[in-house]
Amino acid sequence: MAGLTNTLDRLFDAALALVYTQGCAACGVAGVERRADWPACAGCWGATRLFGGDETLCWKCGAPAGGEVPDEVRPRVRCRRCEPEEFTAARACGLYEGALRAAVLGLKRDPFVPPRLAALLREAARRAPLDSATLVVPVPLHPAREGERGFNQAALLASALARGTRLRLDAWSLARVEHSERHRAGMDARARRESVAGAFAVTRPRLVRGERVLLVDDVFTTGATASACAAALKAAGALEVYVLTAARAV
Repeated sequence: MAGLTNTLDRLFDAALALVYTQGCAACGVAGVERRADWPACAGCWGATRLFGGDETLCWKCGAPAGGEVPDEVRPRVRCRRCEPEEFTAARACGLYEGALRAAVLGLKRDPFVPPRLAALLREAARRAPLDSATLVVPVPLHPAREGERGFNQAALLASALARGTRLRLDAWSLARVEHSERHRAGMDARARRESVAGAFAVTRPRLVRGERVLLVDDVFTTGATASACAAALKAAGALEVYVLTAARAV
């Protein structure tokens, strides 16, 4: 079966390259030659800064710290700016640029998680400290906003991750109860934090009580949304709240 699947993938990729060529959503120049790379070309994926697990990051919020430190020192690296945040630790697949940015923007329009993005999420979830998570929970949209879009992109990412890791998915217990203002470019951390204060609640506490939650979203910007969600989950009895996003704002 695996051999047949690989053969079909190669045939599909050949047809994509020769007949149904799609332009790269990142550079707008090259074509996408492999279905797994959609919506960006291989060159843009290669140029995008993806995290492989050997970077020096703030252990809590995942901000790139620069420099190289021994493996045993990494858990003690802190940026100090994220100390007030409610989540335990946050990680992303890479920086919000190039192919990863194109994949995230595409996900806001079409309810489809590209294979390459799904694989990056699985790989990130298997690294410490996220590998101790027991439950996957997406960041919810307010029902009115989800109704406008037709789907929740964070729920799509969480579902793809749960299927790939066999972690249990709970897409219902965490709810957005306040229809706050959309985050706009240029909003500082304080404004973002105020816009989501009290916006989330857990409607089924028994489903998250005692769990180590892996909270999933598309982009980590200031951490305000993740922190507000983590506060609600911890108030409901979650032991830890880890955060995994497709991308991290540059």
